[in-house]
Amino acid sequence: MFKLFSRKDAFKATVNDLGKPIEVEPSSNLLQAALAAGVAWPHSCRVGSCGTCRCRLVSGRIKELSDFSYVLEEDELDRGMILACQTSLRSDIVVEVDLDTTVGKVAKPESIKGVISGSTPLTHDILEIRVHLEKPLPRYIAGQYAEISVAGIDHPRSYSFARAPENEKSDDVTFHVRHVPGGEMSGWLHAESRIGQEVVITGPFGSFHLRDSQSPILCIAGGSGMAPIKALLECLCTSGFKRQVTYLFGARTQKDLYCLDEMDAVKAKGNDHFRFLPILSNEPDGSSWSGRRGLVTSHITDVNLDLASCEAYLCGPPPMIDAAIEVLNKEGLGSERIFFDKFFDTSHLPGGRGNPPSNG
Repeated sequence: MFKLFSRKDAFKATVNDLGKPIEVEPSSNLLQAALAAGVAWPHSCRVGSCGTCRCRLVSGRIKELSDFSYVLEEDELDRGMILACQTSLRSDIVVEVDLDTTVGKVAKPESIKGVISGSTPLTHDILEIRVHLEKPLPRYIAGQYAEISVAGIDHPRSYSFARAPENEKSDDVTFHVRHVPGGEMSGWLHAESRIGQEVVITGPFGSFHLRDSQSPILCIAGGSGMAPIKALLECLCTSGFKRQVTYLFGARTQKDLYCLDEMDAVKAKGNDHFRFLPILSNEPDGSSWSGRRGLVTSHITDVNLDLASCEAYLCGPPPMIDAAIEVLNKEGLGSERIFFDKFFDTSHLPGGRGNPPSNG
């Protein structure tokens, strides 16, 4: 099941009860080696900012590629927790991690050439980018993401798939790209039509996906966080939409709302199980808007839900997600039932290190 290397300078990582250890080359980190081996290791940003790939070092020696204390709490460090994406090996090691057992064997990421085949403005600062690939990516799961690389732009950027795989041609992928002020990749994509531009897509990545459950679902997103939530909702539509779903979408003003027709289509297929509640934080007073106002997180407790019985799926900027998690925890929803994808840009990276993990 796991890829083996014969190089003498590679070390082994024994993980839980997988059976065979993972070989980690000196040029790789623990998370990279695990994903290349097809291990369902929880992960999101892959640059040491989100903490999703945390695991416990039981024995062995490692090198920290960045300071774990940026992300991990003091008590976690005391218990031997480490970040797999920021760990290289200095000896054979033993680690414990809560693997994602809900998806079975995961697809190993691949890099595939393609061309930008479509570019559609969704709002004044969000583009839908479509890429036609030379061959299909490994089968991704709704909620995951891929990297886009373009010649002349340093480092790839990561964007979530905006459609469920069953709604996409096998050799096409679609993303929502928000224009980040000062962002090299997003600025380039927004500056003019890039149709015909060659790109490289690498993926799939990420552990954000629907869990097999009958619990009510609360979705919370802001900005381009619409993309993975939309993909999850399309997945629910395909499976028959048997769960109650409430979706709180935060935007600044009415001009920042998008995919409203798609949300209407989800509602039509939802068997009265779907509520979409857009919330505007900066809509001018006296406008035609008659809906909810304020921060999206201020409305979590007034949507007539037994929050403690829900599963929550959160996508968007880190401050929004952190605030939502705090509210949900106070309402009795345990962190093990809260799933999130934080959309980082370079301003969120500790010390500005590493490759930009998302928009920018």
